[in-house]
Amino acid sequence: MTASVEPAERSGQSIDWPDLADPSVGAHGATFLRQWLIMTGRAARSAHRQNEFVIAIVMPIVFALGFYLPLRLVMADQGIDYAQFLMPIIVLQSMAFTAIAAAQRATLDKLRGMSRRLASMPVRPLVPLFARMSASMIRSVISLVAALIVGTLLGFSFGGGLLDTLGFLGFALAVSFVLSMGADSLGLITKGVEATSQLLVLPQLVLGLLSTGFVPESGFPEWAQPFARNQPISHFAGTMRELAAGNPTMQTALPALIWLGALTVLFIAFAHHTQTHRRLYP
Repeated sequence: MTASVEPAERSGQSIDWPDLADPSVGAHGATFLRQWLIMTGRAARSAHRQNEFVIAIVMPIVFALGFYLPLRLVMADQGIDYAQFLMPIIVLQSMAFTAIAAAQRATLDKLRGMSRRLASMPVRPLVPLFARMSASMIRSVISLVAALIVGTLLGFSFGGGLLDTLGFLGFALAVSFVLSMGADSLGLITKGVEATSQLLVLPQLVLGLLSTGFVPESGFPEWAQPFARNQPISHFAGTMRELAAGNPTMQTALPALIWLGALTVLFIAFAHHTQTHRRLYP
């Protein structure tokens, strides 16, 4: 079944979702759940065909080995267990690449006409977003497991109790969800997959490399230390490092939670705007 292209679409105007006040259009309860599950399955199958899950496994391995092997001896001379120190940023970088994949998925749905088609069908507006986020979280879990396995082989281990371990895992997935939501919204307003990747890859790499995730603050030039110390990735990595060690402190966790909360509010507002005012076509 194909959706007809209305004159408003051809003229370059925005396309509205179906009128939710119409009882024949609204999807509630079980209907919403059924639509969400069907579209999540579609998104997961698409990700599998495009080898996203394979990439989700490979990326943390590449990052872990790429930084651990050349720097482990240097860090050992400073008395740092580098496998333990490095693990949080490897997980965070993996979550960031999940967000990039989420943006690309949203862009492809728009370019292929899926967003326009769904807008002409009795599908609740949030169903496509929820489905894409669910696929992103599946990839996040796969990437997180892969990162933990390679980290364990390098010498990483959880030193705290069950709650600390669950806090580490939950915080990583929360970061992934928030970043994926923002990236998904960005993907809906960009004009191509290449543009989406360029907008996201560079900030992710810069913030990662200029953080205290790979090297301690003392390893940066004095002029760069304030930025490295206060940016969100450093706070996220520091909190996860303390959770992994089993000694979380509010002094470290509070800035990370403030950053995460601020990003959540910003990206939810961005997602709401793009879901209700976006262009559904290139």
